[in-house]
Amino acid sequence: MQRRVTFDNRLLPYLLLAPQVAVTLVFFIWPAAQAVWQSVHLQDAFGIRSEFVWFENFEHVLTDPNYLDTLKVTVVFSVAVTVLSMGTALLLAVLADSKIKGARAYKTLLIWPYALAPAVAAVLWMFIFNPDIGSFGRALKSLGYDWDYRLNGGQALWMVIMAASWKQVAYNFIFFLAGLQAIPRSVMEAAAIDGAGPVRRFWTITFPLLSPTTFFLLVVDMVYAFFETFGTIHALTQGGPGKATETLIFRVYHDGVVNNDLGGSSAQSVILMVIVIALTAVQFRFIERKVHYA
Repeated sequence: MQRRVTFDNRLLPYLLLAPQVAVTLVFFIWPAAQAVWQSVHLQDAFGIRSEFVWFENFEHVLTDPNYLDTLKVTVVFSVAVTVLSMGTALLLAVLADSKIKGARAYKTLLIWPYALAPAVAAVLWMFIFNPDIGSFGRALKSLGYDWDYRLNGGQALWMVIMAASWKQVAYNFIFFLAGLQAIPRSVMEAAAIDGAGPVRRFWTITFPLLSPTTFFLLVVDMVYAFFETFGTIHALTQGGPGKATETLIFRVYHDGVVNNDLGGSSAQSVILMVIVIALTAVQFRFIERKVHYA
């Protein structure tokens, strides 16, 4: 029998919700409304005067070849970060869930990177792969490989992909490990008795039972790749070289803060918000159909 929670004071539930509602309004709804308002206005460099221009900012953004190139970079970056971080985390979670010595220590060490800020994670990777002072970067150059992510756009893109993925692996690892530990051992033992090998047990039993966790992390990681990787890119490459690592979120910052184009930057933020909402809706519409909830 389920017990229903009751409150003696009718105002108490609303008072408990008030802090979260206030945070949502101040830090989410209000900035989003401001972005929509500024996206249809043209302001001067000092933000003193503004003129209503309808959708001219959107037209200018969507017809800019550089913006379309940035969109392509963002798609490659987001897909690579999502696949790499989820695949690595799932592999590590499966290994950590097995009966090995020191499993608790391994789990703790794998979770630690999640506590780092994106900019700090980027600085760590910079010190490791810097061609002049980095241990790995200097090792690559000593082996004759022309490694310099500051000049090579392809190397820079893979650099920020690896750094952003490494930062997100710990978050995915926590959820995958929790999902694995929630699977009844009796099911796995029964499959083993029936003659199913480890690989077959994983693809026919473990992975389908992890589908709710996988779907959740797919949505979260896509949002992370679009919005929360600004610090990594800014600290590591600042969008270069030659805009090779400039994603949509970094371009919003660069055009709005550096170039003082508030209208164009706001239009880009609105477009980015629409893209993420559309991707999330598509994921819920088509991918969730294949999710099996226990």
